[in-house]
Amino acid sequence: MKKLSIFPALFLIVLINIGYAQNKKIAVVTFFINKQIDVTEFGGVAYLAVTKLSDDPNFNLAPLLKSFHAQFFDDYSKSFPFQLLSETQVINNDAYKAFVPVGVADNGVLKASNYITTVDGYKIILPLVGHDNEKALLKIFNESDGVMDVSIDFKLIKIGLAGMGIIKVDAFANIALFNKNGDRVFSLKEDAKSKSTNALIGGVPVMTADKIMPMCESALNELMTQLQKDMPKLIKKADAKL
Repeated sequence: MKKLSIFPALFLIVLINIGYAQNKKIAVVTFFINKQIDVTEFGGVAYLAVTKLSDDPNFNLAPLLKSFHAQFFDDYSKSFPFQLLSETQVINNDAYKAFVPVGVADNGVLKASNYITTVDGYKIILPLVGHDNEKALLKIFNESDGVMDVSIDFKLIKIGLAGMGIIKVDAFANIALFNKNGDRVFSLKEDAKSKSTNALIGGVPVMTADKIMPMCESALNELMTQLQKDMPKLIKKADAKL
């Protein structure tokens, strides 16, 4: 009889743990897409071309960001073992609106907003050693159990040898979670490659909006499909470390 009494107790413990996890609250404090595509495989000519591309108004990644943002909050977040603070709680917070992140250029050619597009209302929070921004934001959102950074970036990759072959875009989702102490307890960097491709011309990719945009969209679509499947098992690893 004593052995049987263990099971209700274990069941109660499980219920308590589930309830505790569901009561944990996380504030998403940045949500952006980076227009500066990584072209390190292609040298200086490609770097100049991608810098020009990021200034091209036709290279508009805002619709891609909007799509990923919707899927993140409408679908992915349902698999999280914790709650997210509502976005209005974050972006309408007066202290958050007044917050000036460190490590983010706000003028000149390196001005972050020249190549980074945020969801309306969010600050640009870049990954820095020491996590100073996240620690400061935890003081603003002191009712939360942690803060989360979410971003998308892209890399151009070559398929083939020497100057021959094709190019694809690799899309990356970056999700980092920090606990109340400002320690990074979870970091996810998932990627997926575009189905669409383009040719190399003399070993150099053509860096125009009409060539690169479809590949970015294709890569992000592949990534979003992959995350829909993988996110539940990936994010569960974070809960125990909060």
